[in-house]
Amino acid sequence: ATGTRGSMEPNEIRELVPELCRLMYDKGWATGTGGGFSIRDGDDIYITPSGVQKERIQPQDLFVINRDNEVSEAPQNSDLKLSECTPLFLQAYNLRDAGSVLHSHSTDAVMITMLYEKEFRITHFEMIKGILKGNERSLKYYETLVVPIIDNTDRECNLTEYLREAIQQYPDTNAVLVRRHGIYIWGPNWQKTKAMAECYHYLFELAVKLHSMGIDPSKVPDDSPYKGIN
Repeated sequence: ATGTRGSMEPNEIRELVPELCRLMYDKGWATGTGGGFSIRDGDDIYITPSGVQKERIQPQDLFVINRDNEVSEAPQNSDLKLSECTPLFLQAYNLRDAGSVLHSHSTDAVMITMLYEKEFRITHFEMIKGILKGNERSLKYYETLVVPIIDNTDRECNLTEYLREAIQQYPDTNAVLVRRHGIYIWGPNWQKTKAMAECYHYLFELAVKLHSMGIDPSKVPDDSPYKGIN
């Protein structure tokens, strides 16, 4: 979906979201019922339910809501509840006009929040080019990727205000890390959100390994021809 009405049929989105959740589970981003995925099509936001095994979600298990968090379609199973991530997803949809938002509980994202205080920073690595600077363009290899970090709260919904502030304070970011918890990532459509998520996680894993070797991922190499440009 591109976030515009008619880009995909509703049944296609209902099939796609569980497929993407299985991919997230296989990558270790959605174990133990954690994490979630959502896609916006026009005013309709298809979102995973709360507290369920993400690799076993079925098309009929999704909620459909609007940007005001009003449910237009509920799952066939009345025991399913709307995701605790919902108000956080809506921040990206309403503040950034996102077409898709995901939430990951990956260990690398969590480890990054233990290594950095307020921001994750990394530069001069090829996979930075796979991430957008806001909505305008892809970052360049030699630019510094910055991801804000907010502190966790006792319940997911209580993170909403802090996530909103981070999105407003970092207009170029397409992700916010949550300490000891995970990360929220969004993009203009599901394809770019998925691709950026893979790039973010690649860079997190790389940074953790570099730190273990005593290498600072945010340091511009001494021999870089791009010194002073970033």
